Amino acid sequence: MASKPGILTAWPWEPLGSFKYIILAPWITESIYYIMVKDAKEWDYTNLVVIPFMLWRMLHNQIWISLSRYRTAKGANRIVDKGIEFDQVDREKNWDDQILFNAILFYLANKYIPGASHLPMWRTDGVVITILVHACAVEFLYYWLHRALHHHYLYSRYHSHHHSSIATEPITSVIHPFAEHIAYYALFAIPGLTTVLTGTASLVSIAGYSTYIDFMNNMGHCNFELIPNWVFSIFPPLKYLMYTPSFHSLHHTQFRTNYSLFMPIYDYMYDTRDKTSDSLYENSLKRKEESPNVVHLTHLITPESIYHLRLGFASFASKPYSSAWYLWLLWPVTLWSMMLTWIYGRTFVVERNRFDKLKLQTWAIPKYKLQYRLKGQKESIKNLIEEAVLEADEKGASVLSLGLMNQSEELNKYGEVYVKKHPKLKMRLVDGSSLAVAVLLNSIPKGTTQLLFTGKLTKVAVAVAFALCKKGIQVSVSREDEHEKLDKSFGFEGKLVMSKNYSSYKIWLVGDEMTEEEQRKAAKGTLLIPFSQFPPQRLRKDCFYHTTPAMQTPRALENVDSCENWLPRRVMSVSRIAGIVHGLEGWEEHECGSTISNIDKVWEASLKHGFQPLRIPALSKS
Repeated sequence: MASKPGILTAWPWEPLGSFKYIILAPWITESIYYIMVKDAKEWDYTNLVVIPFMLWRMLHNQIWISLSRYRTAKGANRIVDKGIEFDQVDREKNWDDQILFNAILFYLANKYIPGASHLPMWRTDGVVITILVHACAVEFLYYWLHRALHHHYLYSRYHSHHHSSIATEPITSVIHPFAEHIAYYALFAIPGLTTVLTGTASLVSIAGYSTYIDFMNNMGHCNFELIPNWVFSIFPPLKYLMYTPSFHSLHHTQFRTNYSLFMPIYDYMYDTRDKTSDSLYENSLKRKEESPNVVHLTHLITPESIYHLRLGFASFASKPYSSAWYLWLLWPVTLWSMMLTWIYGRTFVVERNRFDKLKLQTWAIPKYKLQYRLKGQKESIKNLIEEAVLEADEKGASVLSLGLMNQSEELNKYGEVYVKKHPKLKMRLVDGSSLAVAVLLNSIPKGTTQLLFTGKLTKVAVAVAFALCKKGIQVSVSREDEHEKLDKSFGFEGKLVMSKNYSSYKIWLVGDEMTEEEQRKAAKGTLLIPFSQFPPQRLRKDCFYHTTPAMQTPRALENVDSCENWLPRRVMSVSRIAGIVHGLEGWEEHECGSTISNIDKVWEASLKHGFQPLRIPALSKS
């Protein structure tokens, strides 16, 4: 929102929320009616292509968003280092409003402007006129409109909303108040109206011009330089006719330079070109991929989780992951992505962060939770993890933390396999088990004298049970085989007991393989604290569910604009935090296999660096 919002700031359909597309229903219904009652020879394809063209624009923009986030995470050719935060994602989540507005204008023009219906596919003269009118009229008028919008009166009421984003994303280009879009579309309509009124319009000239606007807008805000130097060497005048991402990036960091739309010639003519444009362009092109200090290795969860990745849908990724019905509409894309990950099969960079002196990256194994459970996939996954470990070590990382199922005992003995196989690793492997134990111990309400353990035991669960018994808290185990394992590991007479009386315990520590039947037996008001990597299914509305082991991150952690799986905003899993703390403290030991670091030392170090425990959900039901 602008600092002093002016009139027509909000979009007219804002009160409709996610149902805003219903305003297109009358036009869509009319189009369907004509298809059904008229002969194909009478169809107005100009009207019929509006919805497909809208979908194309959305896909085009999403490709740019994903590409930009991937490239800026890797660091090669990145222009601005400043991170993106949740407030920017929230501010830019309505980027499709301008596509909806554009569709309405197309329908109105098609219906009411003579010559705007039944357009031919191609007319060369119309394409030429569109290019000339854009270069001579639109670019010139936009330049002066843009300068006017930087006058303090208009800037504070309108344009400051756009400039709230210093580190831009492709879609930042269309984040403006409604009034600004009216002005922009009045300009961008000039070439189309000219061709319509001269009888030279075609589907290609109209759709091609809109696609050109989208392409250049997205490119100018993508925050990585992609125009190679040789382009300007072959044709030097091109620098006056086409801007680069670094050229427009300076407009967002310096504000009162580089006002041009896409053609810098007007900034040269009126002496508003930033003097550092050339040097920033050269430096951005030379910039290499970033070498991380700490790498967190995770993996995909479900086929739909690709949309929750930071490289997926930005607004979806900015909220805790949950399955949504509308994602089923994208099943062809989901299926295609599954095939791509199966064929490509290579770890990719998901996210970058910065904390204190550390450069952090999150990498993802292109395998799903289901595949980790298949015997035929285990060797392939082990190899992918090993390749990632060696690659991180080669890039100079000091720590690699293993997240989710990348650290399972059955797969690689909590990472110990790679340490033994590569004894000369300079990098340290961390599974975060010591911090997980500390977080779980601090998640148990004070005054607790007894609790129930249920679910598959893990390295963390055994360590927690031992610590609880040592503190004098009675640990009841619901399964005989798990009780036997714990009893063999350590003996605390009277403190480790076998019990199937589920309803007697108000505090449960739960792991994988907890059954629905067990959960149904919980007493009303029971607090379930998972020690597993994945949260249990929330079957009881009268019980309370803690998150999987995690902590709140400090504000000093930069570029946090997405949620880690199902965790809330700015909450991070302990395996990921443990790697960061390991790197900050410069600890030299591995934490993998059966090894658990000093629990108190890790907990105190985490608190020292600003990570905070999450509150116990004593008053917030599922």
